[in-house]
Amino acid sequence: MAVRAVRGATQLEADEREHLLARTAELVSLIMESNNLTSEDLISIIFTATGDLHSDYPAYAARQMGLVDVPLICTRELEIDGGMPRVVRVLAHIETEQKRDEITHVYLHGASALRRDLNHVRADP
Repeated sequence: MAVRAVRGATQLEADEREHLLARTAELVSLIMESNNLTSEDLISIIFTATGDLHSDYPAYAARQMGLVDVPLICTRELEIDGGMPRVVRVLAHIETEQKRDEITHVYLHGASALRRDLNHVRADP
């Protein structure tokens, strides 16, 4: 079994607690669904949020989903001039039989514009 990393991001329309939790849960759920993962496959998840998000910790959404025994951490995204606002990013470490080029990364809402360079991406239109 290999250790792989899955990336993803979503953009929020506003810094509102329920909206942040819903968008983060949507992102984590689609990462898991797109890669046929269960909670047992997750090693850890790192969440980042842009500096304009303050309403809650993105990792709390994963806890609400039942990921209570997966190590989670939140950190602040770099503040780069011209960077996309109101974005939650995810880096999930997983155990899987999938090859690196078989992993599906998930980019939702406005964040779908962030990674058009990846070959295996699930993004909304």
